[in-house]
Amino acid sequence: MIAHYNAQDADAYVELMTEDACEASYRGAVLRDGREGVRSGLKAMFAEFPQNRAEILKGYELGEYVVLHETVSRSAEAVPFEVMSIYSFEGDKCSRVEFVR
Repeated sequence: MIAHYNAQDADAYVELMTEDACEASYRGAVLRDGREGVRSGLKAMFAEFPQNRAEILKGYELGEYVVLHETVSRSAEAVPFEVMSIYSFEGDKCSRVEFVR
């Protein structure tokens, strides 16, 4: 998923998600709802930040969960920020991503 994210390929990214997947703040509000909501949200973000990239610093997998510690850079001029991303899976598809920032 991160390779598709870094290639700014929202279509390939959401193909790895369930139809009702979402992206949300950790234990908070849903930011992008459903596969189409994620797709359109990512496309808008990629248009605004064409140099956006995430680098995985560390990753953990436990059962149907993957936790990634990432550094995200929006542009060469912007200060990078760190985020913990918690991916929940149903089989081989991601059903939810929560961000701790």
